[in-house]
This record gives sequence, C-alpha cells and structure tokens, in this order.
Amino acid sequence: MSSQALLYVIVLPIVWLLLWPLKSVRSRQILLLITSYALYASWGLRFLGLLVCSSLVNYVMGVLLRRKPSVPRLWLGIALNVALLATFKYLPPLAPLLPASPFGSALAKIVLPVGISFWTFQALSYLFDLYREEELDPSLLEFLLYMAFWPTVLSGPICRLSSLLPQFRAPYQPTSQDVRDGLDRICIGLFMTALGQILGAGLHTGQGIDGIFDSARTGFTGPDVWCLAIGYGFELFFNFAGYTHMVIGAARLFGFRLDENFDRPYLSTTPSEFWTRWHMSLSFWIRDYLFLPMVMLRREVWWRSFVLVLSMVVFGLWHKGSILFVLWGLYQGILLVLHRQWQQLRVRNDWQISQGIMGPLSWLVTFCAICLGWVFFRSDSLVQAFSMLGAALNPATYARYTLPGSVFLLVGTLSLGYFATMGGQQLLRKYSDGIRVPLEARFALYAVAVYLGIFHAAQTQAFIYFQF
Repeated sequence: MSSQALLYVIVLPIVWLLLWPLKSVRSRQILLLITSYALYASWGLRFLGLLVCSSLVNYVMGVLLRRKPSVPRLWLGIALNVALLATFKYLPPLAPLLPASPFGSALAKIVLPVGISFWTFQALSYLFDLYREEELDPSLLEFLLYMAFWPTVLSGPICRLSSLLPQFRAPYQPTSQDVRDGLDRICIGLFMTALGQILGAGLHTGQGIDGIFDSARTGFTGPDVWCLAIGYGFELFFNFAGYTHMVIGAARLFGFRLDENFDRPYLSTTPSEFWTRWHMSLSFWIRDYLFLPMVMLRREVWWRSFVLVLSMVVFGLWHKGSILFVLWGLYQGILLVLHRQWQQLRVRNDWQISQGIMGPLSWLVTFCAICLGWVFFRSDSLVQAFSMLGAALNPATYARYTLPGSVFLLVGTLSLGYFATMGGQQLLRKYSDGIRVPLEARFALYAVAVYLGIFHAAQTQAFIYFQF
C-alpha cells in the first residue's frame, strides 16, 4: 500500500471520531481544515504552500467582487488563476523546445502540483458566481476549507461553494445510512479501480493497455486498434469513476454529499448525452462558465457550433497542454456539432425512425465514436495516433490481428461484464422490491474490495488522473 493511502486509512477514522464531541461549528471546520492540509502536505509541502497562497489571493479577490462585481476585477481574478495554472501545467512542456539556458532548465524542473487543475477551477467558479451576485459569504476559514477539502482537492469532483458552504455550517450528524452508503460506494470504487489497474497492466507482463501504448510499436490492425481504444476507454472509466466513488463514499461517511461525477456514460445514445454523464463536474463547469456565456454573445448558428467546438478544445487543454489533447477536444467538439446537425436534419425532413432500431444503432455509433477518440487521449505521439486511426479506418487491415489473445480476452470480458452488470442492476431495481443485502454479505464484499483495490492496485500504478 502506498504511504499516502496508508496515511488516509489511519488519519480519517481518527478524525471521524474526534468530530463527534465538538459542538462548535467553527471547531469542526478548523479540524477539517487541519486534516485537509495535513493530508495534502503528504504530497509535498511546496504544493501546500501554493494551495494556501492561491486560496488567500482568491479570497481577497472574492471580497473585492462582493463589494463591486465589476468586469475588470473579474478579469483580474481570472488572469491570476490562469497564470498560476499555466506556469505549472503549460510552461514546462515548452522547455525542450527552448535553447539551452538557465530559464529552460528552470522550466524543466517545475513539478505539477497534485490537484491544481481541480482547485483552480473551484476558485474560478467562486469568482464567477460572485460576479453574478450569488449570495456567498464565506469566512476566510470556510473558504480555505472549500479550496483544500480533503475528499475533493486531489482529483475532484469540482465542487461549487454554494453546494459545500451549507454543509460546512451544518451540525455534524452522519447517520447509519450515511455510513452504510459511504462504505458501499468505497467498496464499489475499490473494485472498479482494481479493474482499471488490471486493464492497464494486463494478464501478462507487457500485455496490458498501458504497456502496448507505451511500447511505441507500429503495424496495428483494425481489430488491434478497436481493442486498445475500447480497453483504454474502460481503463480510464474504471480508474476515474472508481476513484470518484471512493471520494463520494468517504465524504458521505462524514455526512457530506458531493455531486456525482459519472452516470453510466457508456450507456449514452448520443455524444451530447455522453458529456452530461462523463466527468460531469468538469462538463457542467465548462457549460456554465464558458459555453453558455459565450454562446449568448451572438445568435448565429455557426457561432453556436464554433463555441461548442472551442469549449471542447478547452476541455482537452484542461487535461494537458498538448497537441494531442487539442485534437481530442476538437474531435469531441466536431462530434457534438455533427449530432446537432443530424437532429436538425431529422426535424426538417420529418424522418420517423422506429426507436427499436434507432436506439441500439445510436448507442453503437456513439460508443464507437467516443472510444475511437480515446486514441488521441492516450497515444504518446501524433505518429502513433494517426497510424492507429488509419488502421481503424482501413478495411484492408481487418483480416488479421497482432495483439496477444489475452488482451482481447481481458478487454472483452471486462467490457461485456460491465454492460451485463448494468443490465443486472436495472433488473434488480425493477424486481427486487426492497430486498436488502445481509450484513455478513456486505462485510464479505468489503473485504474482497479492500483486497483487490488496495493490495493489488497499489502495486501497479498511480491513479491516472493525478497527472492532470
């Protein structure tokens, strides 16, 4: 088990018990802030210093915006946050392109603070909401806690102060249902992240999704590319959705309810629906603070399409300052525009298509299109990405495959198993009629999840979204 994971396992139960006798809301907030800072500091004291500085600057900017919500003050706050994010996230990749110099060497040594993309966007949402004159009046302590809150500070979900502030001020009264639901979510999360790690590592050394992508091999065939694209899509989903389950579950143990971040995205029947189900906190952030304000500037249809594509490019750049992520965002934006065009075409021509045919077909097209886009997201170079896409689009490459059979077996088993599980859940909801899982069975499931999630996953690779 990693040292950070062990620290969380030791510290959080102690804090959970210490919060009970505290009657003062302020005392509980102080304890939560100290806990959040201590846990975040385990990733690096310099990171903590940066987080504290950003929190103080944004709190001051918030005070100024509350007094006078003006455009110049808002833009100053935006500029300060974007400059901070760009310094650590977008400047270091430029170092190899610069001539040898002390400045280039300094850029190359910059380390990306864990979670900076998430807590910077939380700060920006606070400033935007104040500019819109929302009633937000956090104390300095409450704002520092909002920025550093231990369940969300590392990799989200990206929360908004309007959601967390009332909970910070509420009495500490987690119920037995909170504990039960929290443990269930943690159990699911551990199991999902273990599956993601298995996909990444493979059944045999060098035969996992990550190893094949990183090997820089060429000569992929159509079946190879689809296997890797679908496999990486599920690896990313299992890792990130599993992590989110654990975060939401851990917060629930303390009585906090965080917004959902995933809602069965691979069951989506359109690209638009997918982006309301995948990484929902970031999708809705982009929608509310970028897409909607910009699209209201003009009425033309072309402008709406342009803003939609631009928003998805920003979505890609949020992950990483790389041409591959720009292309991934561009690809996703074009998918969304094409979907809108198709909808308008159907309405204009009054095409009536049976839902029994259109539903499955729309799901299949959406699933394949989204998965193919993961090639841009995961490839290590433009050459690799376009080589794989070329193979996927060339019918002549489908006569054979070059990947080991174990890769196809693993990807097929886990992806089909996921869809079977989703179908089983639907049937249980429909026919279970309030059936409860016995306590003994719950503890058995918890034990299996802990074994798979901690002792297996911690020995393979770090959580995939810590790099963002």
